[in-house]
Amino acid sequence: MEEKIRAKLEELRVHLQADGGDMEVAAIEGKNVSLRLRGACGCCPHATMTIKEGIQRILREEIDPEIEVERVD
Repeated sequence: MEEKIRAKLEELRVHLQADGGDMEVAAIEGKNVSLRLRGACGCCPHATMTIKEGIQRILREEIDPEIEVERVD
């Protein structure tokens, strides 16, 4: 499952990079994913929405409905 999550996150990175941001995988432990947002995304007031309503929603729809994504510093 970790390989599927990493592959999907890599696909999603281009969208963040297009807005001057990026993400880094801090950890993947089972169905728990910890991400660091970088660049413009790191200080964006919509970062939580990006994580929960964007990245987490896509991972849940396409890989596993129990995936939890959290932002770490």
